[in-house]
Amino acid sequence: MLKLLVVFEQDEDGWEVVSCPTLPGCHSQGRTREEALKNINEAIRGYLASMREHDIPTPKSSDFTVLEVPG
Repeated sequence: MLKLLVVFEQDEDGWEVVSCPTLPGCHSQGRTREEALKNINEAIRGYLASMREHDIPTPKSSDFTVLEVPG
């Protein structure tokens, strides 16, 4: 099972925009976080399928740390 980081941001219209930094250009959105997560899951599956189809090595699982800094 591959574990990939996804990042959520809310746009100016209130939509949840989500991206997968490990897969450049892999983005999606949804009206809710749950919908955005479902959509990015589908986008990631398609992205990885395309990589396999074109014999491009798939990435390894993401490793990350959340850093808290004063705002």
